[in-house]
Amino acid sequence: MKRVPVLALLLWICLLFYVGIWIFLSGFLLVKVEVNRSSSCKDELFSKHDSSHTEHFCWSEPRFKRAVILVIDALRFDFARFDPEIKDPRPFQNKLGVLSEVVASRPAHARLYPFRADAPTTTMQRIKGFTTGSLPTFVDVCSNFGTNAIQEDNLIHQLGQNGKRVVFMGDDTWENLFPNQFHRSLPFPSFIVKDLHTVDNGILQHLYSTVESSDWDVVIAHFLGVDHCGHRYGPDHQAMADKLTQMDQVIRSVIERLQNDTLLVVLGDHGMTDTGDHGGDSQKETDAALFLYSPSALFTAGQEKALQEVVPQIDLVPTLAQLLGIPIPYSNIGKVMVELFALGSPEDQSAQERRQAEALWINAKQVNRYLDTYSLANKDLSPVILAHLKDTFLLAAAEYKALFGGPLAGGPEHSSRVQALIAIFQQYLNQVRETCQASWARFHPLRMAAGIAVLAAACALCFITSDFADVVSASYRRLLWIPIVCGAVAGGGVALWQFVTRSEVDVLSSLGMAALVSQLSFFWNFCRGKATRVFASEPSDLLNAAADSAQQRPALMSPSVPLVIFFLRCASLFTDSYVVAEGRVATFLLSTLAIYIPVQLNWAGRLLLPFEAQKSTPPCLPPQPSTPAASSSYKKESLTLLGCTGFLVVSLYASHSFHGCRDEQGGCEPSAFLTPLSGLRDIQLRNFRYLLSVSSVIAWVCLVRKWMRHYGNMNSKSPAVLVARFGLPLVAMFVCLYWAMSSAPYEGFGNLQEVVKLALLVFPRAVYVLFGLGVTVVCWDPLTVFLKTRKEPATSLLPPTYRASTGVSLQAELQHLIPHIYQRMRKSLRAGEREGTGREDDGQPTVEAYGLGTVYSAPLLLVLAQLGLVLAMLHPEGLMLSFMLLLLQACAILHMHSAATSLSTPGSRAGCFSVSWSAVLMSLGTVVFHLLVFSSAGCLSVSWSAVLMSLGTVVFHLLVFSSAVSLQDVSLCPGLRC
Repeated sequence: MKRVPVLALLLWICLLFYVGIWIFLSGFLLVKVEVNRSSSCKDELFSKHDSSHTEHFCWSEPRFKRAVILVIDALRFDFARFDPEIKDPRPFQNKLGVLSEVVASRPAHARLYPFRADAPTTTMQRIKGFTTGSLPTFVDVCSNFGTNAIQEDNLIHQLGQNGKRVVFMGDDTWENLFPNQFHRSLPFPSFIVKDLHTVDNGILQHLYSTVESSDWDVVIAHFLGVDHCGHRYGPDHQAMADKLTQMDQVIRSVIERLQNDTLLVVLGDHGMTDTGDHGGDSQKETDAALFLYSPSALFTAGQEKALQEVVPQIDLVPTLAQLLGIPIPYSNIGKVMVELFALGSPEDQSAQERRQAEALWINAKQVNRYLDTYSLANKDLSPVILAHLKDTFLLAAAEYKALFGGPLAGGPEHSSRVQALIAIFQQYLNQVRETCQASWARFHPLRMAAGIAVLAAACALCFITSDFADVVSASYRRLLWIPIVCGAVAGGGVALWQFVTRSEVDVLSSLGMAALVSQLSFFWNFCRGKATRVFASEPSDLLNAAADSAQQRPALMSPSVPLVIFFLRCASLFTDSYVVAEGRVATFLLSTLAIYIPVQLNWAGRLLLPFEAQKSTPPCLPPQPSTPAASSSYKKESLTLLGCTGFLVVSLYASHSFHGCRDEQGGCEPSAFLTPLSGLRDIQLRNFRYLLSVSSVIAWVCLVRKWMRHYGNMNSKSPAVLVARFGLPLVAMFVCLYWAMSSAPYEGFGNLQEVVKLALLVFPRAVYVLFGLGVTVVCWDPLTVFLKTRKEPATSLLPPTYRASTGVSLQAELQHLIPHIYQRMRKSLRAGEREGTGREDDGQPTVEAYGLGTVYSAPLLLVLAQLGLVLAMLHPEGLMLSFMLLLLQACAILHMHSAATSLSTPGSRAGCFSVSWSAVLMSLGTVVFHLLVFSSAGCLSVSWSAVLMSLGTVVFHLLVFSSAVSLQDVSLCPGLRC
């Protein structure tokens, strides 16, 4: 094929992959459309004859003039409860006694609620939730580390718009989300999770004096110590007990300073798991605490004994808005807490019911207006459900006007109608929230299936293009241009039909149709071309070709068993029950794949008993006679295969020592290696774990350097060798120093605390800089081959740069690198033969090539070895042992492939660049297994470092393995040493 068709083919295949990924993500990661409108006191939300609207206040009469909001990050609900029956409380139990004391002593003034958050349970998304009243979607989790200003209407905007002076102190995330919206702001850095006290102590320096002053209407203080303590030590640590005790004293001090017109709100934005993490949707992550208190009565007599309900986090937004007398944010879908609006004496039940109905009426009208606006901007809500919700609202609105639009009435019948109206309003608001949750967190199976189909067809297309290159090259016009034209016509037809029928074009569906049609056209033309070639061939030619193919194909090239296991494992991922036992099942499947190779060879009679050398060998390799040396080599390969298989199986089961626990695995206990060193109380155990981690790092560096030295790559004068000699050890040293500093408590360093803080910032950045420099150096000159001749010629065998020639593009230089070096070596060899120096008396060859057999895999291994250390630094120190196990498994797979290939076709290596499907599938299975083992929870609670480690695992196995096996033990000719 010429250059233009090849480029067009590659661009087409890339486009197919991008379209497939886009279609899949559009069904998996749904994005909610934000409505950038704001509520106002001047809104025509209430008509002039509506008795619920009064000109003396905005929407509703405020109950409180001021409010103090204390946000205790990661305050799990069981942290806030006090259980006197617990005789030996754990560090996080019975430490916030003030909440239960106030509720018990003043039940009409305080209430403690379970405060349920929606996933993802990350700080920024939760702040969005309880300030806007809306539901951040799954995609918003990616912006937790790069916060942008909230564009939707929110409580902070409404407070400032209506003249309320808001004073903030604490987590600087608020300053990023609400820039220039605070009357005063005292932000502190929030992502130094090792620091438990700086943010909290900074708040305490200003909180009490601010509450005692009069220059504020709303005070917001966001404490981070509990959350950071959970990340660093976990909840079951003495540091957590100290931090909760500190929060108890803070709440007591604030309560003593409150006035009668002030509302105190103490809340947690989310919870945490038993390991101190959050982000997922398990109950321990979603159930936080909400405490309400005021010196004046909040509840009427008798209500304090009512059953405590779980309060959705977004319900706080309309409740605070009406209690403070400001408009409810435009995009709110939360429901007011009606028990806070039952004003009056217990005898005047009609007044209480009227006030509750009024609060719900205001809330329902605001939600109905938002639904009308959102349904015009986006079509993801079901029209049938929207119509049902509209009918429910109109029915409730008519009933409300009938009850309160005229002269006030009374009596049992009127009271029962008001109670029924309250129930209808609550039902309506609950249905709205459930509908929005189902829409914004609902997967689209059809789109996901279409995306998977496009990706699977693209993979099959790549396989056909690579394995049947001769067919594609001979018929590239029919196999390339016709599918592209057919796909373009199909996509254009879908777009035109959409424009005619709906006056709008869905680009995604048009591209999806174009991709599917073009792929189907390719497969149809390919099958027709193959059939034509078969029928046009002579029978004798077909028989000869089949015989040659059967003779040259190794036993391992049959992909039936590995493919069946592989596809069964992929299909099992679509079952909900599979994830519970996923680790064990994956281990069993991978062990089966590992054992399959020696069993297959033994079944073919090629494992234990050597057979005669093949008569025909690939033209690039010399014939290998059957000699005692060959028999010894054959036995060595057999033992290597059996030994590596046994090691791989044992190491797979040993990987369970580093397992995490998913939310679905109820009785699962996470591995002790997931606990960071700072969370270990036993000093001797901590020191032992640290020594194990450091030993693993040293072994990691030594194994990589020994591998490169064994294959001759360390003899090169390339700058990449400097990375192996100095860069890799320096990265390892800084990683170990970072672990040592981060595991020790700040108090143990005395006056050196500031130096330790600086070191915790410098060491990781040094690792990143060294990694970046190493990658740059390797990419600049990745060649680590050293050529040596017995008689050095006038000119070097290697060019000034590693480019094969100036006429070869950068994309093709790796393809021509080996032939280029080989041609130079052959010229040197022939020059030595003409001069009579082809062989010396000592039998040494004329030319020696060091590192040629690993010319591709050495730079990849070097870069990925550094990446492995970087990823290990981002994880608990104990997981370095699992990284080491991962490296050994990769080596075992590589040796298994090498030995199996040699045994399947002894003496011929089954071709120069043959890679068996069995080894590739086993490597891919190992990637999937380790990705599953290291993911400590559901997909929502996987930390960014875990994602990076999973990507590193994929890169390590696929790139290193596929590149290394393709060039292992390359022997170019008898006179060369490689």
